[in-house]
Amino acid sequence: MIWFGDPVITLLSFLCLFILLALIKIFQTMVDSKSHSKFARFAGNQRRPSYRLVHGSTKEIVSMKNEAMGRPLNLSHDIQSTVQPHIHSWTKIYGRSFLQWYGTQAQLVIGGPELWKEILNNKERAYPKREPPPYVKKLLGDGLASTEGEKWGKLRKLANHAFHGDILRVSYADLQWKDHEGKEIEVFEEFRLLTSEVVSRTAFGSSYLEGKNVFEMLMKLFFFIFKHNFKLRFPGISKFFKTSNEVESKKIEKGIRYSILEIVKKREEKATSGGEDGFGSDFLGLLVKARHDANDKQRISVDYLVDECKTLYFAGQETTNTLLAWTVFLLAFHTDWQFEL
Repeated sequence: MIWFGDPVITLLSFLCLFILLALIKIFQTMVDSKSHSKFARFAGNQRRPSYRLVHGSTKEIVSMKNEAMGRPLNLSHDIQSTVQPHIHSWTKIYGRSFLQWYGTQAQLVIGGPELWKEILNNKERAYPKREPPPYVKKLLGDGLASTEGEKWGKLRKLANHAFHGDILRVSYADLQWKDHEGKEIEVFEEFRLLTSEVVSRTAFGSSYLEGKNVFEMLMKLFFFIFKHNFKLRFPGISKFFKTSNEVESKKIEKGIRYSILEIVKKREEKATSGGEDGFGSDFLGLLVKARHDANDKQRISVDYLVDECKTLYFAGQETTNTLLAWTVFLLAFHTDWQFEL
C-alpha cells in the first residue's frame, strides 16, 4: 500500500505544481496585456523589454549593471553604457522611447529633445512629479527635490533667498586651499572638502567639521541603498518583517536625523539667548525661522526641516563634488576642450 501510494502522491504533486505554474503564466500574460494596453496610447505602442511577474524588468537591469560594472571603464566622456547599460542597450533595440518596468510599476523612458522640452516646460502641470522610489525617500525625504505645488514654492523661495551670488562668493573667498605645491593631490577628495565647506558655510553657517558626521552618514546610507535598491519585496511584508539591510539603513536614518536636530537645537538656543542675528540669515536660519512662524500657512514641520537639510547636504554637496571632479578629469584628458570654453 505504501509503495502504491508514493507514486500517486508524487504524480499528484507534480500535477498540482504544473497547474500552479500554468495559472501563474496565464496571470502574468493577463497582467502584461492589461498593463500594456493601459500605457500603449501614451507610449505610442512602442516596443518594450519583456515583462516578468513581480520583477518586471529589474532582473535584466541588475544583470546588465553587474556586467557593466565588471568591465574596466574606458577613458571616455561617453559613460552611459556603464552608468545606464539597460537604457543604452534598449534604445538601440526598441527606439528612443520605450516602456520598462520597475517591479510592477511601469516607467516610460522618453527620448528626444522635443519631448524633453515639452515635459520640462510643464506650466500646466500635465506631468506631475512621480512618487520618489523608497531609496530616494530615505536619502532626501520630502525635500525640495521631490515636492511640488505650494510646498515646492515655499521651499524654493527660502532657497533662493539664502543662495545667491554674493553669499557664494563670500563663502568661497573665506576658504583656503591646502598648500600642495610640488606634491601629488587627490583631486576628488579635495573637491569633497571644498564643496562640503561651501555647503556648510552657505547653508548652515557652520564649519565643515560640525557637519562632518552628517556627510559621512549620508554617504554611508547612499552606498548602502545603492547596493540594495533593485531588490524587490512584496508590498506590506517590510512592515512586519525587517531584513538586516532595512534595520541598518533605518539606524543610519535615525542617526542623520539626530545630528541635524542637534545643529538646529544649537541655533534655537542661540536665538533664545538673545543672539544678534536671531535664527540667522543662512538657509538653516530661514528654515528654523519658518519652523517658528506665527502664520500656520507659512510654518513648516520638523520633518520638512530635516528633509531640506538632507537634500542640501547630499544633493547640493555630492552632486557638485562629482561634477567638478568629472569636469576636471575630462578637461585634463581632452586638452583641446579647454580652448573651447
